[in-house]
This record gives sequence, C-alpha cells and structure tokens, in this order.
Amino acid sequence: MDIHQFIKHQTHVSTTLANTILNNKSNNSNIVFSPLSIHVVLGLIATSSKGQTLNHLLAFLKTNTIDDLNAFSSQIVSWVLADGSPSGGPRLSFANGVWVEQTLSLKHSFKKVADTVFNAVSSLVNFKTKAAEVATEVNLWAEKQTSGLIKDILPAVAVNNSTRLIFANAIYFKGAWSEKFDQSKTKDFDFQLLDGSKVQVPFMTTKNKQLVCEYDGFKVLGLPYFQSQDKRQFTMYFYLPDAKDGLSTIIEKISSKSDFLESHIPSEKVQVGKFLIPKFKIAFGFEASKTLKELGLVLPFSGEEGLTEIVDSVMGEDLYVSSIYHKSFVEVNEEGTEAASASASGVAFGSRMVDDHIVDFVADHPFLFVIRDDISGVVLFIGQVIDPSVI
Repeated sequence: MDIHQFIKHQTHVSTTLANTILNNKSNNSNIVFSPLSIHVVLGLIATSSKGQTLNHLLAFLKTNTIDDLNAFSSQIVSWVLADGSPSGGPRLSFANGVWVEQTLSLKHSFKKVADTVFNAVSSLVNFKTKAAEVATEVNLWAEKQTSGLIKDILPAVAVNNSTRLIFANAIYFKGAWSEKFDQSKTKDFDFQLLDGSKVQVPFMTTKNKQLVCEYDGFKVLGLPYFQSQDKRQFTMYFYLPDAKDGLSTIIEKISSKSDFLESHIPSEKVQVGKFLIPKFKIAFGFEASKTLKELGLVLPFSGEEGLTEIVDSVMGEDLYVSSIYHKSFVEVNEEGTEAASASASGVAFGSRMVDDHIVDFVADHPFLFVIRDDISGVVLFIGQVIDPSVI
C-alpha cells in the first residue's frame, strides 16, 4: 500500500473520530483536537502489542501489518511533520516520549522502533515511589514541546505507583496566512449560537478573492498559510453549513466517506461579496480512550493479552493501556494560526463548483474547521467553533 493510500485511511480514521467527539452532546462547546497525535500514540501502542490486540489496533487504523504502520509513521514524521520555518513555511514541532519504570528493561526491538520510527526519547523513571514527580516531568515536557500552550496534559490521578509506562506525543503548529488580514478592518458583528441567541465578536474581513466553493447545504473556504520555499502547502478549511443549526449535519457528512475532505476542496479563487471570519481561541482536552472504546477499540484497554512487546519481562503480560489523555489549543487571528496538541497514554499494571458570480462567506454561526497539508492530505487538527466569544 503506498503512502497516499495510507493517508487516505488515516484521514478516514480522523473524520470518524471527529464525528464521535464533535457530535457528542456532552461536548456542545468549542473543540479542537489532533487526530494525528492520537494516531501516533495508537501506533506506539500497536508496536507494543501482539496477537488479537495488535490485530484489533491494525484494523482500527486500517493498516494490514505493523511493518506497514511503522513505515507510514516514519514517512509522516520525516516528511509532513518536519519544521518548515527554516525554508519560510510554518513552524512545526513534533515530539514523542516514552517514560519507563526503572526496574524494567525495554525490549531492543521496541526501543529501535521507538527511536527510529517515532523519534521518541526514552527515559527510565521511578513510578513506584515518585509517581507525582514523573507526572510533573511529562507535563513539563509537553508544555516545552508546545511552546507553553499545552499545560498539565496528565492530571494528577493519571499516574500512581502502579503505572509502569507512559507514552506521550506533542504537536505544535504556527503559520502565517499567505494573505494577512488588515487589523484596522476587524469589526464586531453578531454570531448566532445553536440556541438562537447571539453574541458580538470581532470578525476579520477582506475584499481579496478567496478559495471558496459552494456545495449542497454548505460552503467551504480555504485559507492557505505562507509557504515560501516549503514544499508542503498547509491550509485551514472552514466548513460552513447554510443552516444556522446545521453543524451536526456537516460533521456527519465529513465522516461518511473516506475521500470526503479530498473531494470537497476549493481549487479556484473567486470574488467574494460579504466576507466575515470570526477570530477565536480554543483550548480543549479529553480522555480519548473513552471515545476509542465507543468506536470499538477495546482490547488495548482490557488487559486480556497485555502489551508483551515492550519490556524483557513476563510483567509485559500484565501491562495494559489505562488511559489516553489529549489536549489541544488553536488561535486564529489576522496574522495566522497558532495551534498545539499533546496526547499521553498511561500503561498500568457530490459537489458543485462556484461559477463567476460573487459569493458571500459569512461565518456568523457554528462551523467546522480543519488544518491539513494539501500535498500529502494529512489532517493535523479538526475542530468546531460554537461560540467564538468563549476563550
């Protein structure tokens, strides 16, 4: 299977996760998360597994073999997630860490994959008597890797003296728009909430032509990031339903087909009439294993087979994933976008193109957004804006 087919499958996993997370009634708020971050943590867990647990993970990640998964992960880390700032593109930081109980010894095969495929830094720590200190160490690591945006990825209850291993992953992205907005033109307008009430928030605007396309029931706007000599092209896409309360329908559509995002990308700039995009800032965190279990991924969390491929000890048979904590942050303003995400898991013992007519794009009601690399198709972040006045 080639890299593009892998990415197509990864995107489908991403949109399936998005449908479950965003359409959860208890998550009726501004949300952002990185499906890629969660995907990488699951890849590390798959490397730790064998038997039915491994098969279960591979099926969930739509991959045939662990070798295929590792090859895909290696290419993503070295290609898509490389820092673009030296060549004038977005600043991108991607890091993985593994913290292991000091009385255990990592298997050479696992450490090799962790080092070479995931570029993961491994540390021996004392969970038995210094669990709180280890949790602090992981939290400070994630905070540093995300330029201070992600704090306390692990809550205090996530690590105790029965913890034997922690996987963690962090992503940081900062890109400037290829065409920045004029701050002097930013003005307050009404944004209608799902309950019909309204809040006033600052909206950005411009008269420049935009990448906009109209579809049945929704519009899509693409705002590219400045790339200079960077060979990738990162873009933030806004999926705006025609109906003021149509967000859930958009989310369901995006997860309905593996190629939905790819087939609903505006390709030509058109003249816009009324054009308003709200400024917003979102910080969101959740315990991802609950969502994964809802989607049928149960065995890694059950402890039935254990994660036997991590340590040179029979104790590996008793290791299981106790939780996966995920936090993300995104800010959109006139200059561009700053976004970050971190995940940590504890192991315990049909389109219509726009014609030449002028198109309005007024994001004054709840919408979905996606940050992706258009060259590879990899999705870095997905989120929803319910109320841009909430920070």
